[in-house]
Amino acid sequence: MPRFVSLLATGMQERGHTVEVWSPTPRFFKVPIPSLNKKWLGYIDQYLVFPMEVQRRMKFSSPDTLFVFADNALGPWVPLAVNRPHVVHCHDFLAQRSALGQIPQNPTSLSGQHYQAFIRRGFTKGQHFISVSEKTREDLHRLLPANPRTSTVVYNGLNRSFTPTNLVEARNCISKALHVDLTSGYILHIGGNQWYKNRVGVIDIYEAWRREFNGSLPLLMIGHPPSPTLLTRRDQSIFNQDIHFHSSMNDDLVQKVYSGANCLLFPSIAEGFGWPIVEAMACSCPVITTNEAPMTEVGGKAAFYISAKPIDKEKISKWTHQAAKTLQEVITLSPLAREVTIQTGSSNCLRFNTKHMLDLIENNYRQILSTF
Repeated sequence: MPRFVSLLATGMQERGHTVEVWSPTPRFFKVPIPSLNKKWLGYIDQYLVFPMEVQRRMKFSSPDTLFVFADNALGPWVPLAVNRPHVVHCHDFLAQRSALGQIPQNPTSLSGQHYQAFIRRGFTKGQHFISVSEKTREDLHRLLPANPRTSTVVYNGLNRSFTPTNLVEARNCISKALHVDLTSGYILHIGGNQWYKNRVGVIDIYEAWRREFNGSLPLLMIGHPPSPTLLTRRDQSIFNQDIHFHSSMNDDLVQKVYSGANCLLFPSIAEGFGWPIVEAMACSCPVITTNEAPMTEVGGKAAFYISAKPIDKEKISKWTHQAAKTLQEVITLSPLAREVTIQTGSSNCLRFNTKHMLDLIENNYRQILSTF
């Protein structure tokens, strides 16, 4: 989120707008007490002190000030600006839907349900919204008590440069950096440990592919350090020596990781947008992802699709088998078919241009200001 805020602020400043970023200042949080109680002091800074600061500062803001909430999770503060020009950026509602019992794969504690309700009571007071995908907008409208005054979709733009590196050069560089021989290629996954990233499912598919198609490529999983559950799943696999976890990569190395992969395996259960799909395509990496929105919105006709991982454990074996077949199909593409896939992906990436995104957002901002 800080990166998105910085992107918005810089983009609007470059377009001649005056921008101020308001956020809670840690005051009570700095009080020297045991760390177990620190979060409660942080809540005082966020939910008691900060609202008073916002109300005071709003009194001195000009009438043509647009109050931008960079994420729907900032819902508790939305009511402060409902009588002023405002807009709420919406990235995903996975936590909201989980708290409402709509996502059985991610049950939410009672305290979590109350917290999400607290956030929901706030952002549903808003009247102007910009969502990162049609799926996110659909979820938003199901949560709102009535249709908002404006609700638009502006797809994310790549927030840094992603360009392909020569395949051999990329693999040699990655092999040297990670101390693993990846010169013959590898299957790639990029993501965190959030439930919806389905990292265990990635290993399930990989194992099925190795068993059924006698494949030998290693699996490279980039992102947050693996959770205990993921480590256990890796250790249980007879192919565990070929499953590698790496984290804390710089942008240049991530770009090379995409460029050197045979494909990106991205079987997310849900997403707000799905950054790795675009990033991989921009680096000439074929993509396999889930046949669900918003992955289908982002991947378009350039991605290969598999069904979502089923909830019923008895159906998972069939799911991994079908996904493994798709993985084999992509890995064994002919040179011509692979090149067509890469070119289609490159063309698809043109839809996710940062300048275009900021232009559309600015236009939305202007339209919202004109209604007040």
